Amino acid sequence: MTSKDVRVPGPDHPITVEPSTDEIVVSVGGRVVASTRGALILREASYPPVHYIPVEDVDFELLERTGHTTYCPYKGECGYYSIPSGGEKAVNAVWRYEDPYPAVAAIKDHVAFYPDRVDEITVRAAA
Repeated sequence: MTSKDVRVPGPDHPITVEPSTDEIVVSVGGRVVASTRGALILREASYPPVHYIPVEDVDFELLERTGHTTYCPYKGECGYYSIPSGGEKAVNAVWRYEDPYPAVAAIKDHVAFYPDRVDEITVRAAA
């Protein structure tokens, strides 16, 4: 059995997770897949910020779990979902760290969406 490389965020690879006050709405095929005011924003190194949406604000009836998985040494094992109503472009469009590493524990019970695999991610600034 091979052990996984586990890394802790630091100055060379910073990761922060903070609450967002914005309203986030994700749409595919004319349907709202997720809508929340309780998202988290994960900022990692030089990557674009990612909104993680609480699972209770996601319509899982529109999602289908896939066998695809990836591994991040900073966050852990990641599982994926497709959105069948979105066709081929929406395959593995959603990801989730079900048991994230302690440094990013806040993203447990949250999912994120690839912007180019859904029709729209609307971000409305809080008033």
